[in-house]
Amino acid sequence: MSTDYSKRVWLTFPTRTQVERPIMWQMSRKFPEVAFDIRQASIQHEIGIMAVLLSGAEADVKGAIEFLRSAGVTVEPIEKSVVEG
Repeated sequence: MSTDYSKRVWLTFPTRTQVERPIMWQMSRKFPEVAFDIRQASIQHEIGIMAVLLSGAEADVKGAIEFLRSAGVTVEPIEKSVVEG
């Protein structure tokens, strides 16, 4: 597995439908070469938010991000200092 590219992102699951679906599992099946490290996660009411580090080949990581967006997940970059430590 090539881990020469990594991206730290906030994933927002905006509805109960996205929160209850196994979207991260589906992403891992579609993009098996992308490693994901959940650094922080929270579910408040019907909204889920996760800080995730995605690693792998750049094309695979970008494909995984597009997959998440197509599933209705909001994907936003986060600052490095937020997930350090």
